[in-house]
Amino acid sequence: MLTILTRAALWSAIGGILLASSSAAATLKQVEARFEVFGFAGIHLLTNRTTVEETPHRYQISTDLATRGLARMFVDLTSHSAVHGALGSDTVQPRSYHSEVRRNGVDRHYGVDYGDNGAVIDATTSSPASSKRPLLVTAQQIRGTVDQLTAYFLVQRQVTDRGTCAMVVHVFDGSGLYDLRFTNLHREDLSADGHQNFTGPAQSCEVAREDIIVNPDRSDGTYQHGRIWYARVAPGVGVMPVRMEYDTEFGVVKGYLAEVHGAGIDLRLTPE
Repeated sequence: MLTILTRAALWSAIGGILLASSSAAATLKQVEARFEVFGFAGIHLLTNRTTVEETPHRYQISTDLATRGLARMFVDLTSHSAVHGALGSDTVQPRSYHSEVRRNGVDRHYGVDYGDNGAVIDATTSSPASSKRPLLVTAQQIRGTVDQLTAYFLVQRQVTDRGTCAMVVHVFDGSGLYDLRFTNLHREDLSADGHQNFTGPAQSCEVAREDIIVNPDRSDGTYQHGRIWYARVAPGVGVMPVRMEYDTEFGVVKGYLAEVHGAGIDLRLTPE
């Protein structure tokens, strides 16, 4: 079951679950959140710490992940990803994205730089020396793409402002080219469980990953479908992802918003 942690696609998706304010919240400067991720039989897999800084004209997102507990005996994983870009009332344009991943002592680095017109002007990938098969894409194929952090940021802003997550985001992160297709499921009332004490109404959304060009070095399976529950955890701020599930060939991986700080919020959602 812990083999799922070997795929960057899964942890980067979880890393993309972040925080966005409503467009009206122009004074929001910074929000920090911690997410905890669990696998089969409640095994603690990952901790995700994400920080979002947002002003009326720019945004910056950083996220750090690390395996926890028993999971580290199988996969010792740490990663840091960050993006910054321009922000408008109806537009989000990344400028630079980078990601560093260390798994079982092996380092990988990815980077993408963007021009004003949405074109990718530079993309870099640093893989182990044993990796002989590069990812081949054309400039036309990756024009108008965004990184995975910005992809989830776009969806969350739309849920906050319009109440819907229905959209398709074209993603290139230096390691693969794919679409993320988001679809509304339904409104539901969440109740507390053993991992989180949040209760309240939430919008559930489905996300489907549709590969366009697969990294030839990808040897393990990854998720194809997931579900995210967005809800308001405090008055006056946008929706936040409070829970998530990803279906993998090894079972369901579940993530929970554990705590949020900033923008007038100081909230802990994990049981004492």
